[in-house]
Amino acid sequence: MLTQECRPEGNKVLFVVRDLPERYHAAANSVGFEPVAGGLARRFPADSLYLERAYDNFRRLLEEYLQAEAGERNNPWDTVLEEFLQAIEGQDVNWFLVGSASLAVRGLPVIPGDIDLATDAAGAHRLGELLGDSLIEPVIPVTDWICAWWGRAYLGARVEWVGDVHTSVDAPEPADFGPVAASRLETIEWRGHTVRVPPLDLMLAVSERRGRAETAAAIRQAMGQDGS
Repeated sequence: MLTQECRPEGNKVLFVVRDLPERYHAAANSVGFEPVAGGLARRFPADSLYLERAYDNFRRLLEEYLQAEAGERNNPWDTVLEEFLQAIEGQDVNWFLVGSASLAVRGLPVIPGDIDLATDAAGAHRLGELLGDSLIEPVIPVTDWICAWWGRAYLGARVEWVGDVHTSVDAPEPADFGPVAASRLETIEWRGHTVRVPPLDLMLAVSERRGRAETAAAIRQAMGQDGS
């Protein structure tokens, strides 16, 4: 059983885990934990949204979460996406699916490591509310990154979202999660749900820039099959 602490530190709040087994250190580092006195921690602004609820979930879900990040649990990305879609069904949230999951729902042979979403400020707040029982970190205001808001939940795999992505992400070339992608979204049907995703030509350009040759080849094949 892991030992956790919610620790105030100036205008920040730390979610601390003590005595974390060594085999989970790499996984914790990969999701942003940093060394602090007494253990490892995630650090958040004190004015983050849903802070107390997120800490309750952090305590309850942390061990399973780190097991999943360490590869000790299966990654049921499709089950997690379905659960997410059910949670937001009928809600007025402006969002779209990005990253590898946006290719997987098209049937391309990729296995997402998590579920990545892009939304606006209102959507970032609302997702924190709708995913309240799974929110493993608070929804935080961001001042020094690519977006204005950030959130992270755990539903058997990570679900992460960026809110109000800055136009700078599309320079010098468009990203798959920025305003250019948002202006060119395509709608697909997946397991009875409507999902908005970036266009394949944009995903191809992004994959090529990132050196993901296998993914780029799969996208080219899919574009050829659908006549694009």
